[in-house]
Amino acid sequence: MEEIKTENPLGYEKISKLLGKFAIPSIIAMLVSSLYNVVDQIFIGQGVGPLGNAATNVSFPLTTICMSIALTIGIGSAARFSLYLGKKREDEAAKVVGNGICMMALFGVLYAIVIEIFLPQLLRTFGATDAIFGYAEEYTRITAIGMPFLIMTNGISNLARADGSPMYSMVTMLIGAIINTILDPIFIFVFHLGVAGAAWATIIGQIISFIYAAGYIRKFKRIALKREHFRLSLLQMGKTAMMGMSNGLTQIAITLIQIVINRSFVYYGVLSPYGAEIPLAAGGIVVKVNSIVLSVIIGIIQGIQPIIGFNYGAKKYDRVKSVLFLAVKWELLITIIGFLVFQIIPRTVLSAFGNGDELYFEFGEKFMRIFLLLLPLNGIQMMSSNFFAAIGKPIKGTMLMLTRQVFFLIPLVLLLPLIWGIDGIIYAAPVADFISFVVVMVFLAKEIRLMNTEMKPATVN
Repeated sequence: MEEIKTENPLGYEKISKLLGKFAIPSIIAMLVSSLYNVVDQIFIGQGVGPLGNAATNVSFPLTTICMSIALTIGIGSAARFSLYLGKKREDEAAKVVGNGICMMALFGVLYAIVIEIFLPQLLRTFGATDAIFGYAEEYTRITAIGMPFLIMTNGISNLARADGSPMYSMVTMLIGAIINTILDPIFIFVFHLGVAGAAWATIIGQIISFIYAAGYIRKFKRIALKREHFRLSLLQMGKTAMMGMSNGLTQIAITLIQIVINRSFVYYGVLSPYGAEIPLAAGGIVVKVNSIVLSVIIGIIQGIQPIIGFNYGAKKYDRVKSVLFLAVKWELLITIIGFLVFQIIPRTVLSAFGNGDELYFEFGEKFMRIFLLLLPLNGIQMMSSNFFAAIGKPIKGTMLMLTRQVFFLIPLVLLLPLIWGIDGIIYAAPVADFISFVVVMVFLAKEIRLMNTEMKPATVN
């Protein structure tokens, strides 16, 4: 009994208990993180109007790219960390953590510098029109300051979760979101700072979250971090990037989709009764509302990553499959609830972000209902693709994740409007969701069969 107590609980504790312990705090953390932008959107919509919402939609790809960097390094480091712990190679795990933290700091600063230098060109590329450019530039100049802190916070949060401290990870994200939510109405409505007020509220929350996250560097439980571990190694950086590539490229793909859709909205919107600004504003709200549901899915993915990684490294394949199947059940429950909300009360959801004319609501309701029609299948596709990264097969995971965003959705967004105009943009998503779901299921079934052939008879807890 004494020997069992000294083992990592990831290898023997009941699956449902582990999933609750790791996934629920991760879900809360990701949900809170996504609310940064959603809360800004709500208060900007109420205080500035549709042009403010359109401006934050145009600048949103920069936040998505920031999250791509954070997830590539954070989840890549956490996945390698978990696999090394499963193999009982603690010193290698410590090197991964030290290198990962150095990567977060380096790439965070470089990214902020790039934004400040090339912001006008970036905003025009993302679809900014003359009417919204000023709002978008004012908002993004400020939020760029917080990008390094956002990357560091998210990265360390993933490492803390993999180290067996999911609650610390959750609180790290919760602190900043609460501060942002409190400061948003004060800066916008009391001090009348407009979009700049929302931006300042965001980065103040991010900085305070970072300070709390940095405190965990001295508190790792499974490893003993030393000064020599904090070194940048090209070899380590490459391995970490490979492991986190699936998540990072997913965010990049989302960015590409946002750019393509925004520019398509501008082009085909002018040719429709809606004009350019209505699709940009309403479409941006739909994407950000959907990001709340997707953040829950990402939270589940991050929660199961250390459990799957450890048990796969320890060759406990029965537990790996049990975690995956239970996580899919959770995902279906969440996405079905989101689906029902988007289908039944789309106008109510849109109204939370401010008022608009009838054309605005007509387009927004239609876009929300159709674009998110196959949301449950999209969730399964995301989870299954990330499963391959968690078991140390990042290239396969990355290719499968890109099927939906790059291989199917972008071509459909470009081709279908040639036939149906702006409606073609709306119908592109459910078609891409269905095709990519079928593809990933084929690969997942093959991987499960492979584990079944290698698995020794064992009793699942």
